[in-house]
Amino acid sequence: MKKILFTHSYFLRFDPKQWQLGQPYPPLGTLYAAALMRQHDYAVSLFDTMFISDPEEITQALTTHRPDFLVIYDDGFNYLTKMCLTNMRSAAFSMCKIARAEGCKVIVSSSDSTDHFAEYLNEGADFVIIGEAEHTLLELAGHIEKGNEDYSAINGLAYIKNSQAIKTPGRPVLKDLDSTPMPAWDLVDMELYRETWLKHTGYFSLNMSTTRGCPFKCNWCAKPIYGNRYNSRSPENVVEEIKLLKDRYNIDHIWFCDDIFGLKPGWIKVMAELLEKEQINIRFKIQSRADLLVEEDTVKALAEAGCENVWIGAESGSQKILDAMDKGITVEQISRATSLMKHLGIKPSFFIQFGYPGELKEDIGLTIDMINELLPFEIGISVSYPLPGTVFYEKVKADLKKKTNWTDSDEMALMFHNTFPPSYYKQLHRYVHQNYHKHLAKNSLVKLIRSPFRTNAKSLRKALSVLYHTPATFIEGLRLRKLEVQK
Repeated sequence: MKKILFTHSYFLRFDPKQWQLGQPYPPLGTLYAAALMRQHDYAVSLFDTMFISDPEEITQALTTHRPDFLVIYDDGFNYLTKMCLTNMRSAAFSMCKIARAEGCKVIVSSSDSTDHFAEYLNEGADFVIIGEAEHTLLELAGHIEKGNEDYSAINGLAYIKNSQAIKTPGRPVLKDLDSTPMPAWDLVDMELYRETWLKHTGYFSLNMSTTRGCPFKCNWCAKPIYGNRYNSRSPENVVEEIKLLKDRYNIDHIWFCDDIFGLKPGWIKVMAELLEKEQINIRFKIQSRADLLVEEDTVKALAEAGCENVWIGAESGSQKILDAMDKGITVEQISRATSLMKHLGIKPSFFIQFGYPGELKEDIGLTIDMINELLPFEIGISVSYPLPGTVFYEKVKADLKKKTNWTDSDEMALMFHNTFPPSYYKQLHRYVHQNYHKHLAKNSLVKLIRSPFRTNAKSLRKALSVLYHTPATFIEGLRLRKLEVQK
């Protein structure tokens, strides 16, 4: 029986913001691949880098397991891995070199290696799998076992031939997602994840995927693994896994990490009915789009199923910028979806993006006004981040000189020429956050004044925080205006 040591290149400790947040999710994509290989009689083990301090620590795992293959298989469902952070790339290169020196065949699958396969091959990888990887990995491993050295017939693969990095044609995507085995959850040190979650949030959350891909065409969104398609598991299959996770790990919450959750007509309603039938109560959060959440029946079904938080790509309060991004949504739809979610007891959260080409001060002002008016539950602010394979990347790649990726997820560096200098957008991030919290505090203060007998300690603290956020917002605004003048 051939042995495979799976790992991935996301080191939580190398991403200070996420380490402090303390909400790690196991590498779901890695666990799917491990489950498939185990189903085909490979002995699998996992070196989970999530809590590891140094990629050199893989040496002990290699000594312990003595694998034939080291497979660095990143979690393509997690947006943090899609960012292709240089800290993680360096760690992957280190693990490639160490494993190759130990005599392992080194296979890599990730968003970053798909975009930069030649670099990975030059840094110690024997093979890079391009795109959706499970079945390419299965075919490749069997091919190597048989001693075959001609890999040209294996679709979705990159390797070195005659000193040149070559890439074979792409592999057709997997459509029947119910046919995939459940992720190999047993490989994970679940107590370590549980302890971290409980320490930072007081509850325990795990991640699940119900779909692969996204059919929408936002022109800055990179989709190197699952592409511009949309295939879905059945509600029955999903509820089966929810039941497994509840029974085995006593989870409190799920992050459905799909790019778009429940797009198929009627899918959410069926899931809600199945959960009720099985008497499963579970809280969860999802990612969706504003235009998919403007019908009351849809949002009501989400609420009945247990959805408590929806992250939507609001991105901008300027219709001009939304259109330039090819978002396919309107500012009115963002407002309608937000109001409907609040009405039905779901917390709406916004992804916001500043710095898209053509964005002017007026557009930034419209976005800030939208946040202040709609008051989402949370906001995640970023600046436009060009990744290979996107229309946006092609627009700005001439400006990308020495720097093409962030070091960690909080770097917030604008890497191309724009209306304002990079320092402006970093300060804008600070200002908008303070301004948002000021408006949340003001809203709480108004509620306190209107209903003083319904006040508790938490709402009182929030209302009184206006005394901090108001002057802090003023100061951050002054700093922002100074940078604006210096453009």
